[in-house]
Amino acid sequence: MSKTGAVLITVLLVGALLLGGCAAQKAEASDTVIVHYTGRLDDGRVFDSSIGDEPLQFVIGGGELLPAFEKALIGMKAGEAKTITIPAEEAYGPHFQELVFVLDRELLHEGAEVEVGDILSLPMPNGMVLSGFVVDISESSFTLDANSILAGEDLTFDIHLVKIVEAA
Repeated sequence: MSKTGAVLITVLLVGALLLGGCAAQKAEASDTVIVHYTGRLDDGRVFDSSIGDEPLQFVIGGGELLPAFEKALIGMKAGEAKTITIPAEEAYGPHFQELVFVLDRELLHEGAEVEVGDILSLPMPNGMVLSGFVVDISESSFTLDANSILAGEDLTFDIHLVKIVEAA
């Protein structure tokens, strides 16, 4: 065999060993990962995104994010992207009409101005605090929705796994 042929075979064997030994790692539960994401509602409106900001770093299964979001990362490789839809029941749950309250404007501090979309926390006579976002205003009352702003919404996420920081 010629010297060139032996070198070529050696290069091919070393390359095959390197490729076989460096198979891309797949994300698993307990891995720390870095992701970019964009969250959209059914009508296409973006409700949250890491694009233009720092990517999100968290531990898969650590309970920091929606379980379905974390589970979607399992099996992905660094550099991969996917789109998932999380039904409302697995996201922030249904929207409960019982958590929508029409309240007298007199509950607001004198001179306080509120607008639709404002988030309020109001002390109630029983000592509890009612928190929610303003969804309607009239001359004598305002309507406060204490549901999560994403309750009742199916959520679609575009996810890009940037990096697996450390394996389990």
